[in-house]
Amino acid sequence: MIPQGYGAGTVLLWDRGTWEPQGDPQAGLERGSLKFRLDGERLQGGFVLVRMKPKGKEKQENWLLIKQRDEHADGRRDPTKHWTESVKSGRTLPAISREAHGLRHPGSGVGDPGLATDYGPPTTDSRSSQSKRRARQRLKFVKPELATLRPAPPAGSEWLHEIKHDGYRLQALIAGGDVRLITRNEQDWTSRYASIAAALEQVDANEAILDGELVALDAAGHSDFGALQNASAASDLLYYAFDLLALDGEDLRSKPLRERKQRLHELIPGDLESVRYSDHIEGPGDEVLARACRMGFEGIISKRAMAPYRSGRGTDWIKSKCVGRDEFVIGGYRKSDKHGRPFASLLLGEYADGKLEYRGRVGTGFDDAVFKDLARRLASLRRASPPFADLPSTARRGAEWVEPQLVAQIAYAERTGDGLLRHPSFQGLREDKSAREVRMPEMARNSADGDDRLLGVRLTSPDKVLYRELGLKKRDLAQYYLDVAPQMLPHLAGRPVSLVRCPAGRSGKCFFQKHFNESTPEHLKCVEIAEKNGAKKSYLTIDDAAGLVAAAQMGALELHVWGASADRIERPERIVFDLDPGEGVTFADVCSAARELRELLDETGLKSYALLTGGKGVHVIAPIVRRTAWAEVKSFARGTAERLAAAAPQRFLTTASKAARKGRIFIDWLRNERGATAVVPFSVRARAGAPVAVPVTWNELPGIETAAQFDVHGVRSRIARLGTDPWKDYFEVRQSLTKSMLRGASAS
Repeated sequence: MIPQGYGAGTVLLWDRGTWEPQGDPQAGLERGSLKFRLDGERLQGGFVLVRMKPKGKEKQENWLLIKQRDEHADGRRDPTKHWTESVKSGRTLPAISREAHGLRHPGSGVGDPGLATDYGPPTTDSRSSQSKRRARQRLKFVKPELATLRPAPPAGSEWLHEIKHDGYRLQALIAGGDVRLITRNEQDWTSRYASIAAALEQVDANEAILDGELVALDAAGHSDFGALQNASAASDLLYYAFDLLALDGEDLRSKPLRERKQRLHELIPGDLESVRYSDHIEGPGDEVLARACRMGFEGIISKRAMAPYRSGRGTDWIKSKCVGRDEFVIGGYRKSDKHGRPFASLLLGEYADGKLEYRGRVGTGFDDAVFKDLARRLASLRRASPPFADLPSTARRGAEWVEPQLVAQIAYAERTGDGLLRHPSFQGLREDKSAREVRMPEMARNSADGDDRLLGVRLTSPDKVLYRELGLKKRDLAQYYLDVAPQMLPHLAGRPVSLVRCPAGRSGKCFFQKHFNESTPEHLKCVEIAEKNGAKKSYLTIDDAAGLVAAAQMGALELHVWGASADRIERPERIVFDLDPGEGVTFADVCSAARELRELLDETGLKSYALLTGGKGVHVIAPIVRRTAWAEVKSFARGTAERLAAAAPQRFLTTASKAARKGRIFIDWLRNERGATAVVPFSVRARAGAPVAVPVTWNELPGIETAAQFDVHGVRSRIARLGTDPWKDYFEVRQSLTKSMLRGASAS
């Protein structure tokens, strides 16, 4: 027993093992520097105890324990916070303290209710212990249900959509206050994340099986897999519970998901710091994914509301991502010629038809600690021959091979037609997945293997080259529109659209199509709109990712939309100014003009956004509430443009005369009348190099050199790099054209 006055209180056995002095220990103690090695279950390697200088009249000696720099040093993790449970019994201090009443210290012969020790399992209530053991035996790990990756969320009202968290899938088995955390591969990680297990002990259930994800959140509140690996404190971790498989003896797997989630919501206390109920959203999946992407999340998981829990991979759970992020097997590395860098890049692969297929190299995303850890792991896995089934000669140069056992999580912009990754970045190692689980997603397999069907849309002549200067094929264009669908559809869905079709490619004949006809693919929709003469015509609309693929199938190189949605076609929802430079005007002049127009709109009371058109100019767009008629919006746009032109007539004009445009910028306000269109954000343009119309922030604009700065490859890299939408609050802005604004514009 520890007597009162000498640290009395709850005690646990934190580590055990052997120690070995380095040099003469007595001499080390005398000089105040004792060096030794530990070979414990937790602490390993070299340590040194250093005597501290006394402060003031202090007589008691104080010693500082320092970890030596060796292969066991890990500056990312505080061991006292990482391991908070007993190395012997697996219990935490609170659990030991709760069991203290009546506990007998071995050899003492007396019970001390004020002291809890950790020399073995509690013996105070054998019936309670037996009950816990029986509960643990009853609660068996359930093979998890897995999601299938699709390029877009499913349509329909029978789906619930949850935010996709980027962490470790863990099943929590709760039995009589005892908690076990089991990975999808049935590894017991209870001791590894003891703080989460301790938090789950507060769940009010005798027996329960929870399914969830362990994450670490970044400053923006998004899950960060790299931060999860580096988490050093319990406060860095959260367990999101999203399903309830069993509760107090009742197997809930046959119950509908909606009922399971309701009971889970009632079960999880709202005041738990480390455990959260993972809520869901109902509504159109495309809109939910688009909003998740604008907020910087990885993607969503769509689940059938009335489906039971089915172990294994199926189609009741659909995974949709904002940017590429998958697991890949490390099959080798390329040696580095830089001092202190153990390797230049890792060679990646994934299994397809039982063979490890090469997917490229990743050389970014490593810090010093990661380099050191990976170098140690790779050295122990060396082999003489490559593990890949087929390998290009360029990948063999300077390569060292390893057994395909390590799984890395990689973020990337896209997959090329032959399956290689563009702009990959290392995120961390996945210790919860085996290498054999890493298989090519079905979506990627279709693209890489040359399948001519995407999202059910058949691509005829998928290898037809549409942009000769890039070698960009029809299949590539369809894949691009799939990749940017989450960002593009919020600006496109529900609005009449006009297509610039170039069936023979950019260099061939192009034409506009705005009406739906008998030959239009079924995945494009239509809306009836009255013409000026009163007759109704069917106008094209694109409402989902399949519609974008169908547009690519038609050779649509550009997409332009009305300024109103089809459900309220007479009430526009934005004001568009197109700044079109004449001969002799630099792009820097256009950017300066855009900022001046923004300031003028700010003075009026309207927030605006900048869009690189992918051509020569910039669009300045102000979203508005749908209350104003077309004529009033057009009048306001004209008055605002004329006000700017009147202030600087040598720089601006508001008429479309090309002869007068030399050296000046045409402020095109005519895009604000009924039936007029403007290029939609993220549309490709029918221009050399496949430039794209890209939303940018006002802070970015001065550093951009041309309106065609981003092509189809650059846009995907930009999305992966930024993580958030430059126009992230665009759809939340609530502003109207007031009578005073209209009077001010007309007066100018």
